[in-house]
Amino acid sequence: MAGDGRVVLVTGVSRDLGRKAARAIASEPGVARVIGVDVVPPRGDMGDVSFVRADIRNPVIAKVIAKEDVDTVVHMSVISTPGSAGGRNTMKELNVIGTMQLLAACQKAPGLRHLVVKSTTTVYGASNRDPAMFTEDMEPRRAPRAGYAKDVAEIEGYVRGLGRRRPDLRVTLLRAANVIGPHVSSPITSYFRLPVLPTVLGFDARLQFLHQDDLLAVLRHSVVTDVHGTFNVAGDGILMLSQAARRLQRPTVPMPGFAVGGLGSFLRSARVADFSPEQLSFLTYGRGVDTTRMREVLGFEPRYTTAAAFADFGSRLPVTGGRSEKVISALARQLPDPDPTPTAPTSVAAPGGARRG
Repeated sequence: MAGDGRVVLVTGVSRDLGRKAARAIASEPGVARVIGVDVVPPRGDMGDVSFVRADIRNPVIAKVIAKEDVDTVVHMSVISTPGSAGGRNTMKELNVIGTMQLLAACQKAPGLRHLVVKSTTTVYGASNRDPAMFTEDMEPRRAPRAGYAKDVAEIEGYVRGLGRRRPDLRVTLLRAANVIGPHVSSPITSYFRLPVLPTVLGFDARLQFLHQDDLLAVLRHSVVTDVHGTFNVAGDGILMLSQAARRLQRPTVPMPGFAVGGLGSFLRSARVADFSPEQLSFLTYGRGVDTTRMREVLGFEPRYTTAAAFADFGSRLPVTGGRSEKVISALARQLPDPDPTPTAPTSVAAPGGARRG
């Protein structure tokens, strides 16, 4: 460790969460300096964080780590939506190739002691065969074949590989539930900001959330704590999708899965909301993760429960309306009315998602 405190490099600071994470880490008493890196400067206030323009896809990142005497790296550069990256190919390049280059630089840095990676519970997927709660040692029932989930699975594999090659390096992998907050922009917050919520007919997904403030807190905690390993991070409790819609006082339009997918494609092309196949699966089955290790091993307790995090998000939602409402309503009118007394058997819900009937 350099001097009397950690020297931390944070990637992805041009995005809001990355910038805020860097500022939060810089406020820790055990941290001497924080260097934020990205290909473009952040738009908000960086506080005491030094900014270095650098692309983690380029081997030059190794020179930044060496020059700044970095002993801790916090990787925040994994992007969840292709729109923000300029397309799916660019997104994969930023996520996977960027992480590979960063980890290669970490491997060659003898002074590096700790790597913290912000991952996601999306890596578990969402299907009708899921357990009630995923623990950290469980694999997804269906391996992701494309998109953000596949990127994250590859990234986690590379991170584990680095841990084997550098056993002296503490590696902390944080699998965060869907991050939510009044100012968070993500596929799930874009969905809940719609004036009318399309839902998958016959299903009521189970949801877990992590408040943005708790994400920043767990990153700070992980940097100054010598504990390492893989941890699910989420607020206590579960919200059903139907409960979430009622708490927002948003009307829902139940549709067959294929119709929600088609509507999602339209909304994605109109840049109203992002409906990837993995988002559709999540809104069908939901997902639950066990957070015992987070509390007992990492020693972290979120301040917000899932319900409280969602309430804070919903409390400051602006009045909505416009063309997305008209599109959803028009599509709904074209669909046949759902039969209130379906004749098809409605078996007990699979643990991965509650089936209505």
